[in-house]
Formats: sequence, C-alpha cells, structure tokens
Amino acid sequence: MLLLAFLQILKGWESVFSQTRTTERAIRQALVSLVCLGRRTLTRIIWISGRETKNLSSEYFLHSRSNWSCDKLFEPVVKEALSYCSGKYIGVVGDDTSLPKTGNKIKQAFWHRDPMSPKFRINLRYGIRFLQFAMVLPLHKTYGAAARTIPILFQEATPVKRPRKGRKNYEEELEKYRELKKTHNLSRYALACIDSTRKMLDSCGVGNKIMIFIGDGAFCNRTIFSYKTERTHLMVRTRKDAKLCRKSTSLKRFYDQKTFTPADVLKDESILWKKTRLFYGGKKRLVQYKEISDIYWQSGAKRRPLRLFVVSPTSYRIRKTGRTRYRETSYLLTTLISQNAKELLQLYFDRWQIEVNHREEKNTLGLGQAQLHNSKAVPKQPAFVVAAYSALLLAALKVYGPFRTEDFLPLPRWRANASRPSCLDLLTLLRKQIIQNTIIQDEMGTQITYPRLATFAAA
Repeated sequence: MLLLAFLQILKGWESVFSQTRTTERAIRQALVSLVCLGRRTLTRIIWISGRETKNLSSEYFLHSRSNWSCDKLFEPVVKEALSYCSGKYIGVVGDDTSLPKTGNKIKQAFWHRDPMSPKFRINLRYGIRFLQFAMVLPLHKTYGAAARTIPILFQEATPVKRPRKGRKNYEEELEKYRELKKTHNLSRYALACIDSTRKMLDSCGVGNKIMIFIGDGAFCNRTIFSYKTERTHLMVRTRKDAKLCRKSTSLKRFYDQKTFTPADVLKDESILWKKTRLFYGGKKRLVQYKEISDIYWQSGAKRRPLRLFVVSPTSYRIRKTGRTRYRETSYLLTTLISQNAKELLQLYFDRWQIEVNHREEKNTLGLGQAQLHNSKAVPKQPAFVVAAYSALLLAALKVYGPFRTEDFLPLPRWRANASRPSCLDLLTLLRKQIIQNTIIQDEMGTQITYPRLATFAAA
C-alpha cells in the first residue's frame, strides 16, 4: 500500500524530533496536510484530522518552538532514493522559487520580481524566496521511463532589506546593509546548500560518489565558480556572450589574448557537431551538440579549467498535425573536463523535472498557504510540507514503480495516454487508503472521512 510505504519512510523522523509525541504529531500533520482539501492552512488541517476540540497550540508549536532541523527531515528520503542512483555520479538540481504572502508582520517577506510577469512589463510580488535542491533519479536506465527529481532540501534564501531613509542611524544601517548584502545573496545561499547536500550524501554512505550540481543561469557567476568543494562539480547554463579564452602559449601570460564567446563556437564551422541519443519527452531523441575543453572564463572561474557544451535546438510539435517548433540553443559550462558527454547532457535534460516539483507543490499541495507569522515557523512549515511531498513521491515509486497501474483511478479521455501518475493521482489514492484503514487512524488519533473533507474544505 502507498500509505504503509509513506509511513515507513516517515518513521525515519524519530531521530529528528526529541520526543516521541512530537514525532507522532509531525507524522500525523504531514499525512493530513497531503490529504487535505481546499486551502492548506493549519486550522483546516487540524479540523480534518478530528482534533478541533483539543488544544491547537501544540500543532502550531511544532513549527515555532520545537527544536528540529529542516535538513534532517530529508535524510530518510535521501537514504531510500540512493538505491535508484547507480553509477559514480549523483545529479542534484538547484533552483529558486518564491511563495506569495500578504501578512505585513512576516519578517522574511519582501517585494521581488514576479517570475510569471511578461518580458515587456515587469510586475512585483510580495513573498518569500526559497532555494530547492532535488536529487535526479535516472529511471530511464532501469525502467525506460522519464527521470524523477526528489526534493532533498528546501531552504529560505531571504535577501537583506535596505534600511528606510529618515531614521537617526540611517548611515550606519546603510553601511551594515552593504556589508551584509555581500554575504546574504542567492549565490551565497546556494553555496551553503551545496555544502550541506554534500555532507548529507556523505552521512548516507555515498562519500565515494561525485555530486554534480545542475543549475540555470542564476548560478553562473564568479561566486559559484570560485568556490571549490570536494567531490562536487558544477554544470550550469551560461550566457551566449560570455568571454572565454584558451591558455596562453607564452610563459609571461596565463590567459590567451584571443577571446571567444559560446555564440562564436555555435557559428564556427571548424568545430563539428556531435550526435547522441538522450531520453527526453518520453523516448530517446537525437541531440546534436558541440564541445570544447580546457577553456577559461577569466572574469568568472579565473584559472579553473572548464568545458563548454553548445546544444542544438531540438525540434518538437505540440500536435501531430501542428507546425514544427524549435527551442533556443543552450550553452553549458561544466567543471568536468574528460567525463562522458552523454551522461552529463542527460543530467541537464533531466533538470526540467524540478519545474514539475514547483508546480505540484504550489498548485496541488498549496505550499505557502499556511497563515503563520512567527519568524521560526515561516520557513520551517513549507520545508515540512516539501519533505512530506518528497516522501510521497518516493513511496509511490517503491510500491508501484514509475508507471501507472490498476490501483489508480481510470484516466479521462484527454489523458488516456499518460504513463506516469501525477501528484493528484497519488493524493487521491492516499486519501482513499487512509479513509478505509481505520486501524491506522485509531493509532494516529485521526478521524478522516469523506464528509469531513468536503465539509471543512467548504468552511
């Protein structure tokens, strides 16, 4: 059963919380937060579990007063997920996301650019920024299915707020702001997350494997490339006008005076295209790419040797009878010089799965809808929900595999060709199993029924 596999993974939380009753409360709240209907507020989660007549403070104190680490919540998931990562490389995808907020008393909330705003008009949105790291499970190697990314870290990445003018100590606060801005930015937060992820993998017994961090253009800068971590390499998307060069043949200089850009490599006919087949979009597709090694990015990576990939656009069609569309050319920089290009490019193509995680967390699970203003609870509650979502994905993979089975509800006509169960399919099945299993509900102290779900969803 999906329910039993999910609870079995969450048993690993016994080492995260100091008391047994706190562990039981956390597991119960994680389960109910998934099967809940409507907005995922803590009050509604408590109502649906059947504890509306009891003291509600303990449920809120789980995030504000209980002393537990967000990173520890993901360790049971990482230990289970490593069995799907064969080979000497472990791909870890990183991306930032924001959760909209409305409360004026939330210290971490700030105004930032809305990522959904069009290019011709930049809109602003009030919310909190987080960094999410996810482990790539290469299911195409053993199952012939698309890869999955399992979240293994969800960390707050709030920038420093600029002091307001008109205060008495405005000049002093401005100096402190300028100093803190150098250390409290997205790149510095990403480096800290890379270190913690590497330590987590080492504690799980895979210290001999190489971790490859895959990121978009936000992580292609001097701060990221100038930092070196043991058994950890980078592969990020770069700009097409980045100034690259070779090593100089002269003893007086290290960098060659002749520079070039990734766009020049694309136009250079002397560099031949190579072909390989990568699993993307449900099947193996032919991909063309160019590569050059032992290059340097003087303003970014300094004397660290790099490798450039120029991936040709892959044609696709939205409909069988529709016109052929093309994607933009991708330019990738990596610190792995002599490794197999096919394996590295496959990891980059699998990076898109983290966008699926963002969509399911926000749209299906209602991430960020809990109404909290405590400075400790605000970043911990979303990480708590993401850890439960990660355990659900891994439990479904262990029980049913990467494909749909007869255990799930039949699909409508417009989704008849879907081969992978969605997050909504998993929640529907989990909701059905917890309602039918009254023994587990008695042990957990819950009273989840379909009438209660419908009643409190409309309340």
